[in-house]
Amino acid sequence: MTSPHGSARYRRILVKLSGEALLGEEDYGIDAQILKRIAGEIRDLTQMNVQVAVVIGGGNIFRGAGLARAGMDRVTADHMGMLATVINALAMQDALESLGIYARVMSALRINEVCEDYIRRRAVRHLEKGRVVIFGAGTGNPFFTTDTAASLRAIEINADVLLKATKVNGVYDSDPLKNPQAKRYVRLTFDQVLADRLNVMDATAIVMCRENNLPLQVFNLFCAGDLVRIVQGEDVGTVVSV
Repeated sequence: MTSPHGSARYRRILVKLSGEALLGEEDYGIDAQILKRIAGEIRDLTQMNVQVAVVIGGGNIFRGAGLARAGMDRVTADHMGMLATVINALAMQDALESLGIYARVMSALRINEVCEDYIRRRAVRHLEKGRVVIFGAGTGNPFFTTDTAASLRAIEINADVLLKATKVNGVYDSDPLKNPQAKRYVRLTFDQVLADRLNVMDATAIVMCRENNLPLQVFNLFCAGDLVRIVQGEDVGTVVSV
């Protein structure tokens, strides 16, 4: 078994979690066991002196794009979705603090009673002090996904890599849950992802990563220990780079 205290390949990372990842076996909301396990892996990273930032979606609570398609005003729906991400961020903060890890939630929307405003320099300072920083409320603007928020925040804090957690072990040429013969890519370029319309992240996020030379690694969140193995430099999932 890989030791959580081994040497780290990266100094600073940003982990992108979907809201659905927190569902676990639940139909709605947050599975406490999944939350605790993810928090435990993040704790292992901090014990390796890795600076960890997190962006969490809100799809387990509310999907703004879905209601917008059903007729709700898109701006209103997106703001509701941003608030859902803050709920998830606060839950992750609590899970980390229960393990003795200092964490801060920084929101792109002003909600001073429950979390800090996002200020880039303050976020970097938190990271330098060993605190886990959880970015909530996406970019603070409608029409932008939390994937785009993850790439934006990773670039702003000068992260070494963006780690995208999914339900499968990397990027495939077709849906591996439907096609047992689907082929996993070990390495891809951002141009390949865009040209082949591979379902990795939305196009805006991919372009931002490409233009800022920010490597992206896609892995299976439900394979316990993979997050630590990636940071230790093991070949896990799919690497997307320039």
